[in-house]
Amino acid sequence: MSARGPKALLSMWSDVVGEVLPPAVRAELDQVVELLDPRPLTSLDDQVAGCLPEAEVLITSWGAVPIGAELIARAPRLRAVFHAAGSVKGTVLDAGWRSGLVVTSAAALGAQPVIEYTVAVITLATHRIFPLAQAYRHGEFVPVRGRRGRPGTRVGIVGASAIGRGVIERLVADDWDVAVYDPVADPASIAELGARQLELDELCATSDIVSLHAPDVPATRLMIDARRLALMRDGATLINTARGALVDHDALRAECASGRIDAILDVTDPEPLAPDDLLLQLPNVFCSPHAAGVQGTEVASLGAFMVAELGRYGRGEPLQGAVDHRLLPVLA
Repeated sequence: MSARGPKALLSMWSDVVGEVLPPAVRAELDQVVELLDPRPLTSLDDQVAGCLPEAEVLITSWGAVPIGAELIARAPRLRAVFHAAGSVKGTVLDAGWRSGLVVTSAAALGAQPVIEYTVAVITLATHRIFPLAQAYRHGEFVPVRGRRGRPGTRVGIVGASAIGRGVIERLVADDWDVAVYDPVADPASIAELGARQLELDELCATSDIVSLHAPDVPATRLMIDARRLALMRDGATLINTARGALVDHDALRAECASGRIDAILDVTDPEPLAPDDLLLQLPNVFCSPHAAGVQGTEVASLGAFMVAELGRYGRGEPLQGAVDHRLLPVLA
């Protein structure tokens, strides 16, 4: 490690660099690392890859070169990965974990916008704002039809992830009735949050709003299938800000087309949907383009967090965003 800090390389899409590291954040980065090349590594075949033998840390974000066997072989001094984004699953591969890399990510910071989005659309869902707005657009003015309001409305949270827990905390603080399904969560921790733990079928059958916050792993794919959608109450709303693969979209199209339930989808399968997809046409379905997460000026906060992490790393202090690879099967 040099006197200026560890020798570092960036790895992300070129057009992301300025968002993650705007001038003020880039100036702070220069105080804690020795950047081997100002350009990002975007391929193992580009010129920046010639710096890999010297690199001690990689600062990654969206579009990073996967850290697998080939990269590890070409970067014998690499010790740590600082991921200025959320999930590290597509960035650090098995060979990276086996090599003993220290990995930290800004996932917790990136969770906040999704929590805010989810709480906002839950509130709008209780008022059926989206279908009412569509009806108004087509000349029908019905300001109160279908409105539930918070009292007596149960919100079912599927997955007590960092985002899921954040949503639970916000809802409980505002006196919502919150139920949770998460087979790997400690029931005592759910109780401490002020929520009740239910099996998934019961949660679907008894919740007015079902909000998904589970990772995309084999056990969760299509977990919200035709049978569980059919369990949902008439007039209920499904919210998905997690991964599209959690939901059987053909079954969801059928349920929403019948008008029996509503849906608010920030993620879909496939993504993006075809322009003529029924989910984009139905008045009781609101689709946003994977926009719940970090956007705009928020992206710079991820870079700033990684600069702070690099400072802690250089001083030998604990990393706030350290990723435990043993938890990868249950992380997003």
